[in-house]
Amino acid sequence: MIKIGRNIIAAVLLGILIAGVSGCKKKEGPMERTGKEIDKAAEKTGQKIDKAIEKSGEKIEKAGEKIKESVK
Repeated sequence: MIKIGRNIIAAVLLGILIAGVSGCKKKEGPMERTGKEIDKAAEKTGQKIDKAIEKSGEKIEKAGEKIKESVK
C-alpha cells in the first residue's frame, strides 16, 4: 500500500514538473521578431547578389568567347 502511494505521488510530481516546464516557454518580444525579419532580409539579399554575380560571370564568359573568336 505504501509503495503504491509513493508511485502515485511520484507520478503527480512528475506531471506538475512537466506542466511547469512547458508553461515557461518565453514569448518572443519585438526585438526578437525584428531580428528574425532582418535575418530573412539579409538572406534574400545575399541570394539576389549571388544570382547577379552568376549572371555577370556568364556575360563576361560570353564576351571573352566573342573576343577569342574575333582574334582568330
